[in-house]
Amino acid sequence: MGEVKAMKSLKNIYQKYIGVGFFLGFFLVLLTYFTVSEQFAIRAPNAVSQSLPNSEVEATSSVNPLAEQENQSSSNLEHVTENVEPDVVSTLKEATPSTNQEQQEDVSNSLVDANEGPKVDDSSPSTNKEEENRVDQDFKPFEIRNRVSHAKVTCDTKTPNSDTCDVDGDVRTHGVSSSILLVPQEFSESHEWKIRPYSRKHMMSIKEVTVKKLDSPQQAPSCTVKENIPALVLALGGLTGNYWHDHTDVLIPLYLASRKFNGEVQFLVTNIQGWYIGKYMKVFKELSHYEIIDFDKDDQVRCYPHVHVGIRIQKEFSIVPSLSPEGYSMVNFTKFMRSIYGLPRDAPISLRENPSAKPRLMIISRRHPRKIVNLQDIIQLGERLGFEVIIGDPPFNVNVGEFAKEVNTADVMIGVHGAGLTNCIYLPTNAVFIQIVPYGNLEELCKTDFGDPAVDMKLKYIDYHVTAEESTLWEMLGKDHPAIKDPAAIHRSGWDKVAEFYLGKQDVRIDVNRFAPVLSKAMEFLRE
Repeated sequence: MGEVKAMKSLKNIYQKYIGVGFFLGFFLVLLTYFTVSEQFAIRAPNAVSQSLPNSEVEATSSVNPLAEQENQSSSNLEHVTENVEPDVVSTLKEATPSTNQEQQEDVSNSLVDANEGPKVDDSSPSTNKEEENRVDQDFKPFEIRNRVSHAKVTCDTKTPNSDTCDVDGDVRTHGVSSSILLVPQEFSESHEWKIRPYSRKHMMSIKEVTVKKLDSPQQAPSCTVKENIPALVLALGGLTGNYWHDHTDVLIPLYLASRKFNGEVQFLVTNIQGWYIGKYMKVFKELSHYEIIDFDKDDQVRCYPHVHVGIRIQKEFSIVPSLSPEGYSMVNFTKFMRSIYGLPRDAPISLRENPSAKPRLMIISRRHPRKIVNLQDIIQLGERLGFEVIIGDPPFNVNVGEFAKEVNTADVMIGVHGAGLTNCIYLPTNAVFIQIVPYGNLEELCKTDFGDPAVDMKLKYIDYHVTAEESTLWEMLGKDHPAIKDPAAIHRSGWDKVAEFYLGKQDVRIDVNRFAPVLSKAMEFLRE
């Protein structure tokens, strides 16, 4: 009987273990099933997961991976490309754009239109190693395909004053090494250009930058900052510091190169001059809505869809509309400058419509050589002929906007040849501009620097030629000195002698009787 009970007890224990074992076995089978299923689901072909930033993006004719990403993107997306060429996407290596946000931009942000995309904050480069290996998708797929298939460098080094290059495609800049690199889609022959990005290419003090088309994508450094806007590389320094050269060498060429972007361009400046940018900050801010980069100190690898290298002089202190694809003229430039400083007058006073009005005559005074010695006589002459006469005497550090407002109140401007006449750009269109040409065969110089540009600005231009007797050189050197007797001989001796005598030592004493008809003619212009 005891043996029977023992057998029943053992049978019950055995059945319990079998039940437990069966349950454990069933659980292990389920666990194995879910594990294997999950692995197959992750590794399914053509699947794109934003949680796998290192994965290569592949596209087939039946599956569009970016279309799937679009469904997950933010609601402000406006431009989406439905087909992506996989070879274009995969050939471009990625580096993460720097940002001050807590999270990196979603892949879907690469589809935002270039003109509406967020500006990249380049204050600190990314250090996320996984993101540095991600496929480069910061530009719209259409833009990526377009800029790579049309990747090219076009350089013009044949004009006498300026060299420029336009670089289109996957363009990467590195300021510290003075490099602008074009990344090709596939292996191609390498080319290199050396460009001084200042408007006068023979200024040896300006450092060259290297524009290079790489021979393969593998040579390209990874991006640390990426933008959907173009960039413009230019140099300051050179002859700036002279008010006329400030405009002729930089502001007008910069306007020509950048105005078409309507502010959507970034300036990369080599040989940066803080005083210059400070003086003309309103102009820079109007032409570019982005941070100005000190290119010489910039260790970032910045990536752009287009980079223009260099600025070009078309004509001294002027613009040739036929040479500008946009058809810009000097009238456009003067209107642009007046608008920047909020100048109200676009036209001078009309004596035909208001015969009793008193036009305002501004005389540009000089503190250095080429002064008008008998300034008071000219003031009295102007007042006698019916002008309200004011004196313009801007110091070097004058606030440009403040003096521009004074100039804009004038209907007529007078001055001896010199940088101060550059302020004629702030005169109303069709105002009268009178240049006093110093003695010494300087007619062609004065015509080039101010005469022709004044006509291009649509000012009523008059020049007055100083005689030997009106020059203080007559008293200083005597009538038999070569500078008086034979100016051509001084010119043959070189520019240094011309500058020494006719620009550096000469003042003028205007013959009031000779000058009166000039002011009368100015008055007649205002009656037209």
